[in-house]
Amino acid sequence: MNPVIDGPTTLSPARTRLALLALALGGFGIGSTEFVAMGLLPNIAHDLLPQLYAASPTAANAQAGWIISAYALGVVVGAPTIAAVAARWPRKKLLLWLLVAFTVGTIASALAPTFQLVLVARFLSALPHGAYFGIASLVAASLMGPGKRGQGVAFVLSGLTIANVIGVPFITWIGQQHGWRIAYIVVAAIFALTFAAVALLVPWQAGDPRATLRNELRAFTRLQVWLALLIGAIGFGGFFAVYTYVAPMVTTVTGLQASAVPLVLILIGIGMTIGNLLGGRMADRSVERGMLVFFAIMLAGLAALFFTAWSLTGLLISVFVIAAAASALSPMIQTRLMDVAHDSQSIAAALNHSALNIANASGAFLGGLTIAAGFGYLSPIVVGAILAVAGIVLALVSFGIDHSRARRGVDTGVVHAQRPDPVPID
Repeated sequence: MNPVIDGPTTLSPARTRLALLALALGGFGIGSTEFVAMGLLPNIAHDLLPQLYAASPTAANAQAGWIISAYALGVVVGAPTIAAVAARWPRKKLLLWLLVAFTVGTIASALAPTFQLVLVARFLSALPHGAYFGIASLVAASLMGPGKRGQGVAFVLSGLTIANVIGVPFITWIGQQHGWRIAYIVVAAIFALTFAAVALLVPWQAGDPRATLRNELRAFTRLQVWLALLIGAIGFGGFFAVYTYVAPMVTTVTGLQASAVPLVLILIGIGMTIGNLLGGRMADRSVERGMLVFFAIMLAGLAALFFTAWSLTGLLISVFVIAAAASALSPMIQTRLMDVAHDSQSIAAALNHSALNIANASGAFLGGLTIAAGFGYLSPIVVGAILAVAGIVLALVSFGIDHSRARRGVDTGVVHAQRPDPVPID
């Protein structure tokens, strides 16, 4: 029988680090499967839409982009659904089943013979995305102990940001050399490796015995939960409005060769990795101050990019700052959701990824509208700035409600759940 001991004292520091690395490896696989399609769209379009590609490569690439949209939609649907239904499951057991689903779904993506079946496979393979990050973040927060919850969340998310530096460029290269289907087989192998790592290294954790579907869904009745989701869905869209169109910006505005695009993307990935770790530390100190500070830094980076994108130095510094500031916001938004959700912790931790995928879709869509309207490749920067300002306004409204309630002696609805759950050791 496994003893139940408080989280921070149950594992040695080395065992804790290994458990966190196992959880982050899942984030690495998710980052790879989510973003690798962006670099392989022409290969996918050529293979699955040959007639359309022969007539118009641009139209074929645009239609192949539905694969990215199908994945984003799967994240939005799966995150709250799985987290709410399975909140009472033992957390390690749930993580393992989610990794099985990732592995099977990614293999199906690689083997599906038609474009329509690939779309379905990508939707299904995305369903575990938000639930994995949500549950893994709760496990990491428990392992880290009081006062380090934000750092635990950031550690799990670091796998996704590191994937943008290493995994996505490398797997994209494999796909270009050996076919896009092989690229997805490599991603499936990463998920299988993560399954083994989680099974061996992550301690057993019970689910929340008080959790019910009704209690988890009660999060949607709270104004502060909706405001936190809107901060992520709208404010974070400012980053994706720029990130989506950085490749044509590099070649058209800055005037660099296409070969420079992967290097710029790697720099963005490095900025995201550093920003994520900074954001986790700031979240443990003050979510309110950190969120406002990093939104302001992102706005400054967007302004700098608008006026200096023609310069290589200006471009590199600006995109690095934007990526770092945006990524720092992610663990803060997730921590804020966990703070305001009361007992609906599982669904709150997962909802952040639904919000960020809405930001991905909306930022790319709005930035594309301005380009299609003839305003050029700098116009998404303006869209990004408007979305970031909207995020600041929403954050100020949310924090203002907290302060107003506190002055009136009313419960703010914010629960700072810094004490970890008991961790049974297997």
